[in-house]
Amino acid sequence: MSGTTNFLRSICYLIATSLIVSTALAQTPSTTLLVLSKSDHTVSIVDPATLQVLARIPSGPDPHEIIASDDGKLAYISNYGGPDSTLNTISVVDLVARKALHAIDLGAVHSTHGLDFAGGKLYFTAETNKVIGRYDPATQHVDWILGTGQDRTHMIIVAHGLDKIFTSNVNSATISIIEQTTPPSGGFTPPGGPRLTWEVTNVPAGQGCEGFDVSPDGKEIWAANAHDATVTIIDVAAKKAVQTLPIPVRGANRLKFTPDGKRVLISALGARSGDTSLVVLDEASRKEVKQLNLGGGSAGILIARDGSRAYVAVSMADKVAVVDLKTLEVTGEISAGKQPDGLAWVITK
Repeated sequence: MSGTTNFLRSICYLIATSLIVSTALAQTPSTTLLVLSKSDHTVSIVDPATLQVLARIPSGPDPHEIIASDDGKLAYISNYGGPDSTLNTISVVDLVARKALHAIDLGAVHSTHGLDFAGGKLYFTAETNKVIGRYDPATQHVDWILGTGQDRTHMIIVAHGLDKIFTSNVNSATISIIEQTTPPSGGFTPPGGPRLTWEVTNVPAGQGCEGFDVSPDGKEIWAANAHDATVTIIDVAAKKAVQTLPIPVRGANRLKFTPDGKRVLISALGARSGDTSLVVLDEASRKEVKQLNLGGGSAGILIARDGSRAYVAVSMADKVAVVDLKTLEVTGEISAGKQPDGLAWVITK
């Protein structure tokens, strides 16, 4: 009889354990969405399927952009303050413990904005200093800085091979293509091998170029020009603009390709309640597919990896709109604080 009782106890224990594990997994999805609230100074962790806020954590002063580490354990937040700000930090959030950590002190480097995480390191722009930089979480030091010579170097994208970096420069109206190259050696090869350096090419775009993206095949850059109501298309290999398209938005802010490269989404921060706040373009034809009124000026755009949904921060309406990319209809909203802006994915395995 005791053997039967022990067996039943073991079965109950296994069932209970399974329920606990299942509940934990349900509470912490493998893919979560991060939403920055600029006015509340918080970052929200959101379940992108249920649209429920799982946690809110302090983000540090004037949060603008956010990126997660590759292992999904940490989030980094730029503390902006404007192009002439004295802010010199990047906030750090522990996404596992769900708490703020000590910020990264950048010393004389001020007004960080754009962020990317590649090769295990954090890349950032700093507008006051007109530079881009790289922070190594392993050594907890900035291990590289490069000047662009451009005014308001704002957003940044690092190529997968780490040999190309792209930035938008708002006031200079340019896109920088920054490539790692081997300069002429003059017939002398150093003992450690050929020296590598970076070559910066500043390609003219439109006035107020800010949000931009690189096509999934790496061949084109599309840059949204806030002051011109246009998009500049740049040939990466030729390093020159090849086309300019008019767009029906007021104050273009962010631009994103869908993962298959077939469509381009552009948000309008200057949109009023009755204006178009998101426009969808067809990449191949360069034609407009649809305009959406999301209820106000919009900023950050984040697209699901499977291309099914887009999440758009409607900053002026204090919400994040969820757009079905098949029907191009709004299917939901997220309330994650006042004036949402920067968005990022957290992928855990």
